[in-house]
Amino acid sequence: MLLELAAAHRVLFVGGKGGVGKTAVASATALAQARSGRRVLVVSTDPAHNLGHLWERPVGDRITPLVRVPGGGHLDGIEVDPLATTEAHLAAVGATVRRLMPEHLAGEVDKHMRLARDSPGTHESAVLERVAQLVETGLEDYDLVVFDTAPSGHTARLMALPEIMSAWTEGLLRRRARAERFGAALRGLEDRDEAAESIVGTERPRDPREERDLEIRRILLRRRARFEALREVLVDPRRCAFVIVLAAERLPVLETVELHGQLVRAGVHVGALVVNKRSPADAGAFLAERRALEETHVAALREALPDLPLLQVPLLPGDVVGEPALERFAAALAQAGHRPG
Repeated sequence: MLLELAAAHRVLFVGGKGGVGKTAVASATALAQARSGRRVLVVSTDPAHNLGHLWERPVGDRITPLVRVPGGGHLDGIEVDPLATTEAHLAAVGATVRRLMPEHLAGEVDKHMRLARDSPGTHESAVLERVAQLVETGLEDYDLVVFDTAPSGHTARLMALPEIMSAWTEGLLRRRARAERFGAALRGLEDRDEAAESIVGTERPRDPREERDLEIRRILLRRRARFEALREVLVDPRRCAFVIVLAAERLPVLETVELHGQLVRAGVHVGALVVNKRSPADAGAFLAERRALEETHVAALREALPDLPLLQVPLLPGDVVGEPALERFAAALAQAGHRPG
């Protein structure tokens, strides 16, 4: 079920409570898709990166080859560094603002950028820009992008941000338009000789303020277009789906129900639930008792979200680390998809 869901989409987000196996599910799904011949990119946006540890090689904040499959399929990976992404974002914004503002205000610009570094929403905005960029790259250069996301609360905010940021940018554009009209009227009053100059053919140099206004508008339009493009992908169930991974425990179940509601309100299609590390019922009294307790939590999950496909993945011996272990985990995911609820 999960592998079929991935095969039918271009973008797949894997999220849920911390420590439930999101990175393993994302990587195993991506690996299976690469083995089937697709070009796949797996992206970690979780600050507590496990992608490199899981693949037993350095990954970092750059696209890194992970698997090459004879016949054309391949898998690449990247770990988005939130701090580095924020610093790069602020550096780019600061450079643009300094270029547009008068030189004597450079000190004020630097002060503003230092304050912005710790302002609420700065990190989320920077990571959102990076996610949008990687979605663009993924749709151009890959057949599938799989996002291994941060814990539930961060991810829910990230899913809702494109619409918020697009609306905020639209508000800035409207205010810029009013300011430009007002500025143009003032410049018209100040430059009473403009009409006469046009009659005699004197060309008036373009006002630096006009150049600045045009550049600001271009920047805001590009920003709005990027957020709108990301939003279009996130809410398109034909291209994008979200998979929630959880453990069969009370708190993860409650958090899953809450995350599902937040995603639905944001317009994001939730494609499946993956209950990971299910205890066996036939491996001794302790695990059998544990399995029985898990069943009550799975039943509560089914009652709360009855219409979602639910996969149950057994607790596997050994750590899911390295490509062979991920192959085995992908096989477990495939088998889970064929078992009844």
